[in-house]
Amino acid sequence: MFSLLNLQSLFGLVAIVAVCWAISENRRVFPWKLAIGAVLVQAGLVLVLFGIPGSRVVLDAVTNAIDGLAKATAEGTQFVFGYLGGGAQPYAVADQNVLFVFAFNVLPLILVISALSALFWHWKILKWLIRGFGFLFQRTMGLGGASALAVAANIFLGTIESPIVIKAYLDKLSRSEIFLMMTVGLATVAGSTMVAYATILAHVLPNAAGHVLVASIVSAPAGVLLARVIVPETDKQAVQKISYDSALKYDSAIDAISKGTSDGLMVVLNISAVLIVFVALVALVNVMLSGFVVFGEPLTVERILGVVFTPLAWLAGVDAKEAGQAGKLLGIKLTLTEFKAFIELGKIPLGDMSERTRMLMTYALCGFANIGSVGITVTGLSVLMPDRREEVLSLIWKALFGGFLATLMSAAVVGSLPAAVFGQ
Repeated sequence: MFSLLNLQSLFGLVAIVAVCWAISENRRVFPWKLAIGAVLVQAGLVLVLFGIPGSRVVLDAVTNAIDGLAKATAEGTQFVFGYLGGGAQPYAVADQNVLFVFAFNVLPLILVISALSALFWHWKILKWLIRGFGFLFQRTMGLGGASALAVAANIFLGTIESPIVIKAYLDKLSRSEIFLMMTVGLATVAGSTMVAYATILAHVLPNAAGHVLVASIVSAPAGVLLARVIVPETDKQAVQKISYDSALKYDSAIDAISKGTSDGLMVVLNISAVLIVFVALVALVNVMLSGFVVFGEPLTVERILGVVFTPLAWLAGVDAKEAGQAGKLLGIKLTLTEFKAFIELGKIPLGDMSERTRMLMTYALCGFANIGSVGITVTGLSVLMPDRREEVLSLIWKALFGGFLATLMSAAVVGSLPAAVFGQ
């Protein structure tokens, strides 16, 4: 049965699209067919993966696979770092919770998944998955071949790896297609980080692995829609056909594992560096704000962001009583990355947040749309397409806005569906 919260999410869905239309470069052009197609694709994917009989078996398989990967990764981590990586402790531990160290319990997963992703790409498993999603997006949303492939690649690869897949076509993309590629890249996450997010949420959210996987998939069509609304396609010569013989290649399975591990290491280092710097900067600002006392408590960046982003959390379908708490998480995502936001979401005790809100926030947080990713995106695309660097710079902040709202749109679509679909 539908509830008022379902209607709230539907209203939020319309409002999010309307906001993007309000800042559109051409408000006279609205992609109605794409809007209907994108929402139907999102709802259809969610229903297929959660609502049909037998889907629980698939989700359980995904969960078990991620548990297996986490345990296997723990073996390697403990071999290198010993008790710091969760091995046998050389002393009595009064609080087992303090043994969770982000650098040792989460980041190593990225290395393993990055290596496996490269191996699956070499074995053409990932290529066929991407090709299948590319065909789906091409048929349901009318995307050109290159754009459809880039959007599909973003479901599994990072913001820089995806453009490499269509490297031969980058100079042929229209301005709107470049913006679409950037927006979808910021609206989704890489396969290597999906597993890390699922691991963080496993103890507080049922089917966490399934939700994280679905979140990255359904945010792709959301990113496509909002990108097309903000920067409509006017170039009728957009690339329609594409060869699947990608520029992303490996010489052998060992080469794929080695290069995948190296690429994963760069991701780990980037994540670590960004978290250290941005957490430090926020702490510095909090020190400066600590002299201001509001409602009996010192003012902090987190409190400010919680207030600013509360309306956005409400639009996603979060109950008004929890919108402030959810808004704070959205603010953390934008400024401190989604990794920090997921960690904070995982810390919230089960009784302090409803399962619906926790589920919606999983979708709303599952995207690379944060300030740190802006620099990564600009740097990567400037290397791949140096002649269009100025064009990338002129679009990046709009892409951040579109990517951030795309994950909220995904949360709104999920929130508009009956709770029974998710077994709640």
